[in-house]
Amino acid sequence: MLRRQMLAVPALIAATPARAADPVDLLLVLAIDASGSIDAEEFRLQREGCAEALAHPSVLAAIRGGPQGAIGIALVEWGAPGGAATVVDWRRVADAAGALAAGDAIRAAPRSRQSWNAIGDAIDHAARLIAAAPFVADEKVIDLSGDAPDMRGLRRAPEARDSAVAAGITVNGLAILGGTPGLAEIYGREVIGGPGAFVMTAEGRADFARAMRAKLVREIA
Repeated sequence: MLRRQMLAVPALIAATPARAADPVDLLLVLAIDASGSIDAEEFRLQREGCAEALAHPSVLAAIRGGPQGAIGIALVEWGAPGGAATVVDWRRVADAAGALAAGDAIRAAPRSRQSWNAIGDAIDHAARLIAAAPFVADEKVIDLSGDAPDMRGLRRAPEARDSAVAAGITVNGLAILGGTPGLAEIYGREVIGGPGAFVMTAEGRADFARAMRAKLVREIA
């Protein structure tokens, strides 16, 4: 039953209309931790961090610097086994107006109901989202952030990561420090994979926006 639910998780916010096979430089899924360890203020800081980073001048400059001058971006929340949810579906971002609109959607999306840290299921969900994107790009990235390691799920993180990499997707990690000792190293072993894959760290929730901004510039450029 959980597997059927995982395959049919609906998007909570509709994507910006796009032409079929609209080309972009990058398909990027931001997969953020919404598990029970994240309180309301920490959750707000994550959402604000994603929205602020996307509209930052350095990120917009990286977007404009690509051949297509645009990226496709979607937001996923994860936690519960089989419960990863698309809360902002695909949007094409090519300029400040598009980034601000995407940021507004990120801030406004209702929080999904999550529990345990099922990172493998989150990667599987994000990979399916990329496969169904209304855009085409040579570069495909899942950007997974969290404050704890994979704990349970329909598939564990290394297996899901390997499947995503086999499909041409790079999985990067953003480890939020302050809880699990050695989290960056765990993400390096179990979560990231693909050409140029990397882990960045945030020194707690207050540092999330800075870390996300640096991560987006690196991924887009």
